Amino acid sequence: MHVHLETERLILRRFTESDADLLFPLHNDPDVMRYLNGGKPTPREVITGETLPRFIATGFFAAHEKPSGEFIGWYHLRAPEGGPADEPELGYRLHKRAWGKGYATEGSRALIREAFEKLGARRVFARTMAVNLGSRRVMERCGLTFVRTFFEDWPEPIPGSDQGEVEYELLRSGWRP
Repeated sequence: MHVHLETERLILRRFTESDADLLFPLHNDPDVMRYLNGGKPTPREVITGETLPRFIATGFFAAHEKPSGEFIGWYHLRAPEGGPADEPELGYRLHKRAWGKGYATEGSRALIREAFEKLGARRVFARTMAVNLGSRRVMERCGLTFVRTFFEDWPEPIPGSDQGEVEYELLRSGWRP
């Protein structure tokens, strides 16, 4: 396993083509996908043909718990398509069994540190549905502050989408290691 980053309890590594079996249960848990697609299942063909190739090509990292090595989910730190390279977006998706243990915060803080110390980021931002209070709390614990509420055009609206999306950010000038 090629380790990209380690924290006290996590190992983050690049995805490989053999990781579809790790992603399939995560992306098919209705509770995990609730604020992303309303909890609908993701077909294996989408994971192998679209999701995994995108994860391999860009800044997505498989997260494993130390010392068990168990896959608990993923994080990403990458500039959005067409966005400035010095403004990466932070994201994460974790199995329910990893919720409430501080893993989202721990992995996110490590990637924020990497963004400012190694990648020369000017700004790190994250977005979620306004109703996703758990994810919003993680952003706040990581030092990100609320910037705005905005509304996406959802082709298939899901519960809570009428309340909009929120964006949080942390500027280099406000970051404290």
